[in-house]
Amino acid sequence: MATVLIDKLLHACIKQGASDIHITVGQPPVFRLHGRMRKLETKVLDGEDTVSLMKSIAPERCQRELQENGSSDFGFAFGELARFRVSIYKQRGNVAMVLRQIPNNMLTPEQLGLPEVCVKLSLRPRGLFLVTGPTGSGKSTTLASLINYLNENVDHHIITIEDPIEFYHYHKKSTVNQREVGVDVPSFAEAIRRALRQDPDVILVGEMRDLETIEAAITAAETGHIVFGTLHTNSAQGTVNRVIDAFPGNLQDQIRTQLASSLIGVVAQTLLPRIAGGRIAAYEILVVTSAVANLIRENKTFRINSAIQTGAKFGMQLLDDHLFRLWQQEIVTLEDVLAKAHRPDDLAKRVVQYRRGIAAGTEEEEEQEAAAED
Repeated sequence: MATVLIDKLLHACIKQGASDIHITVGQPPVFRLHGRMRKLETKVLDGEDTVSLMKSIAPERCQRELQENGSSDFGFAFGELARFRVSIYKQRGNVAMVLRQIPNNMLTPEQLGLPEVCVKLSLRPRGLFLVTGPTGSGKSTTLASLINYLNENVDHHIITIEDPIEFYHYHKKSTVNQREVGVDVPSFAEAIRRALRQDPDVILVGEMRDLETIEAAITAAETGHIVFGTLHTNSAQGTVNRVIDAFPGNLQDQIRTQLASSLIGVVAQTLLPRIAGGRIAAYEILVVTSAVANLIRENKTFRINSAIQTGAKFGMQLLDDHLFRLWQQEIVTLEDVLAKAHRPDDLAKRVVQYRRGIAAGTEEEEEQEAAAED
């Protein structure tokens, strides 16, 4: 019964283009479609339903982990159609789970609207490149797209360290080895240290969650590899601060120096619903020029935003500027733009000025036309 039901759910999820399936006791399964939650018109699930659904897809080791720790994560392939990243957990003593759909076809950086400078940075021989944003903002998709671009265009050895593996990469021009934390290797930090002996050109670190992992990633970037990593921060300036603040006070000066020489760029992103359906990403881009490196070294990170503002010629942009352009092009609504902006009040003022400018321009044209008729 459960396998039939889970197959139906997964098929429907892929067909409708839902990003997540939520399964919990007391309501029918729920799809997240274009960022909004939609309940399915099927039976309300009880405790037995959620347990049998979980058992139909979870490996033994994850079922054990669920019993011992109250939650577990894993990934699985649904035939050739898609992969799913699954989080199973206990709530009020019942089993619940969330399945995130990971499409099989990878989008190119252009299709994602990723600025060209990101591709250029990923082709650099060494350095730390961070992709940041809240959960569900498309970080994994952006990184998979950049890794796939490298895989198709350069002959590198790429090692990815993930928990769990999301996108599967096949050997193209590059050799790609993917290690899953908890299956192939005990921890992120351990995997990075080991990777340095595996002749890599590129190392992807799925999540930089603790001091040890951040430290190992910076060291790897310093020793002549390109390291991609993700953090749950909302802005480029906030990302630099988060990395430094992860270290105890007495080490922060040393980390500033290391980060100034190893960090090459930060992309902070967020997803918005498109007016026409689907979703679009807005990006903040920080490119670490020698001027930015000096700000990091001298503990003047509060000046990074103004460096981004004046760094357009290097490909830099603030998130709010990109959001404003997406609104201007009528791709997204003003309401969604203001909800995602770092400084919504400033952005709202700018919108008002822009609208006034258009109104003033139209009046001027009308006056000119009237004068011409006279």
